[in-house]
Amino acid sequence: MPILTAKASSLEAGISGEIKLAETLRKHSFPFEHRVFHDLSLVSSALFQIDTLFLTRFYAVVFEVKNIGGRLEFKDDPPQLVRRRETGEVDGFESPAAQVERNGDLLELWLKGHGIQIPVYRIVVLAYPKQIIDKAPAKTQVLFPNYVPPFIHALPRKQAILDSKTFRWLTAKLLNSHINYIPRPVCDIYNIPPRDIQTGVICSHCDAIGMVKIKRSWRCRSCGSLDHKAHERGVREWFLIMGREMTNKDCREFLRVDMNTASRILCSMDLNSIGSCRYRKYTINFHKKDNKRADGLL
Repeated sequence: MPILTAKASSLEAGISGEIKLAETLRKHSFPFEHRVFHDLSLVSSALFQIDTLFLTRFYAVVFEVKNIGGRLEFKDDPPQLVRRRETGEVDGFESPAAQVERNGDLLELWLKGHGIQIPVYRIVVLAYPKQIIDKAPAKTQVLFPNYVPPFIHALPRKQAILDSKTFRWLTAKLLNSHINYIPRPVCDIYNIPPRDIQTGVICSHCDAIGMVKIKRSWRCRSCGSLDHKAHERGVREWFLIMGREMTNKDCREFLRVDMNTASRILCSMDLNSIGSCRYRKYTINFHKKDNKRADGLL
């Protein structure tokens, strides 16, 4: 599906940009106590996700990282990023300037709710100098990764606002408050009919679709690998792709198993159930502690 291919390319580009900034910060030495968080998701008045957060006892810096090639124009009314390719093709994106301003506001609100008031700076980072800016945003600063360390050094540090104990507490609180960001199901976002999605359990070794259920395990018909937890991965994929409530019928069609096997699978996983008997539906909580992935610190 072209739209999903384009989305995958966009996500890969974004990850590449964030890695570039992470490497720049990792290689640089800062003469003051600091912590760096990546892909930090928090909840204040709304769920928000910060690409990179640079935290010190003096201030915090929120970075929104973009890796979009071509000539870029930041529009302010309404906020939008316009990209012009060499071919003449024009694409529109959500404004990273508006994104970072919103995330900065939500972080300030989150900090205030925990009794912390420090300056929060907002910066858009373009991952590579090949990205040409025809028009910069009116209020938000845009930097390339190599200019981020000098920018950080130039920020005021006359007197620390947080003492060391509070800083360590805040660091731990941010990590413990992180939740995995779970987007809406793919079919919902892109209006894809569920019947267009290929069913079957994917082999984690060779990526072939259609593992076969055998006693206490699954066998790949392509490479012969065995995986006794393949169904758990398949169920989670269903929730990410198809919907928020799964029935026995949904499970057996997606995993290609019979009714009794589907029942055993659904009962064996830590799912919430709604209703009873033939009307029972299952939901998953991606935000449980055992499912949480804290991206940690540099």
